[in-house]
Amino acid sequence: MARTLDGLVLAPVADQAPGQVGTRTRFTYHEKDGEIWAEYAGGDVVRGHLVGTREGDRLDFRYVQLKHDGSTSSGHCVSVVVELPDGRLRLEETWEWESQDGSGTSVVEQVTAHVP
Repeated sequence: MARTLDGLVLAPVADQAPGQVGTRTRFTYHEKDGEIWAEYAGGDVVRGHLVGTREGDRLDFRYVQLKHDGSTSSGHCVSVVVELPDGRLRLEETWEWESQDGSGTSVVEQVTAHVP
């Protein structure tokens, strides 16, 4: 059984192009009965949302975001869920903007709480 994304916080492992999602962006995922959704913010993104479906270890979703300059953008992403050796989850993403030109790949990984 694939591990749930519900309640997990994930962050990109590298910055994308300027004005997009970056290492300061945090995604809070939710999952129920094959549906996934998340809120995200940080870096150049004021507020973002994604919604889609999960089948096994494959996510298929659309996203929309508002940036600090007031612009909005949207796109489509397919991700593969991978369990890392330390037990955290990683999403290996292939995305494409629908509201503007551009596409690419990225990786987000589960953020763990640091214990003092």
